[in-house]
Amino acid sequence: MPKMKSVKGAVKRFKVKKSGKIKRGTAFRSHILTKVDGGHHRKNRSPKMVSSADAPKIREMIV
Repeated sequence: MPKMKSVKGAVKRFKVKKSGKIKRGTAFRSHILTKVDGGHHRKNRSPKMVSSADAPKIREMIV
């Protein structure tokens, strides 16, 4: 049986931290941000983690 290939789109989007949690990006932060209020900017600045329910499936895709 050959090895399973990782999903390259998932590999580019997620990173596994030392703690084992999976870091993800945030939507709506690329352009036309003059209309967006400051609170939304600040909320999107912090790193986000994948929920514990989705983590096993993502881990399966990136390993």
